[in-house]
Amino acid sequence: MTSMFGGPRRLIRQIAGALVVALLSALQWYVWMAWDTEYQTNPVTQEASGPYEAWQVAGCAVSLLVVFVGALLLGVRPLWASAALTLAFTVAWTATASANDETGMYGVGTIMLLVGLTAATATVSLVVTGLRRLRSPRPPIGGVTA
Repeated sequence: MTSMFGGPRRLIRQIAGALVVALLSALQWYVWMAWDTEYQTNPVTQEASGPYEAWQVAGCAVSLLVVFVGALLLGVRPLWASAALTLAFTVAWTATASANDETGMYGVGTIMLLVGLTAATATVSLVVTGLRRLRSPRPPIGGVTA
């Protein structure tokens, strides 16, 4: 029995790869961001910001990029990896945000994360796929080999 995934073993490898991506993606939320709940107030302007610092967001983004590109390079299909990263990170964020939000605005954040991560993973997928195609050997013009 063959499928669009190349058979049962290929399907199992894709599912396993997606599960690893999901686990590592959710973990990035908890490692980089979930623990910080304090807002900072600028002593001069009295403007509040936070709770996350720029270094946390940058570190989380780079970590997610490494997980995602690593999965693609190891053979996880872009759709599987994209869905796993987007859904796992969004669920982890939503679980934390919903527990502390009395206004219900975490729902807006959930939608923003879903849209943003979907766009980001689609873009990175296109770039990685394009670069892999550039590096792969091309058949000679006319398709005739010696």
